[in-house]
Amino acid sequence: MPYIVSGLALIAIWGVVTVLTAAPGWIHLLLTAGLALWIYGMVKPGARHPER
Repeated sequence: MPYIVSGLALIAIWGVVTVLTAAPGWIHLLLTAGLALWIYGMVKPGARHPER
């Protein structure tokens, strides 16, 4: 769950900065990192069914 939340936070920050400013090129790394964290959180083994 922390991966999904942090990924969505990075995507939200990227969206706000991109819309409100003339975003420099490096700011798009937030989109890349956010998507990577979000996808990792979704497909991480055991993320939905932790071992007991």
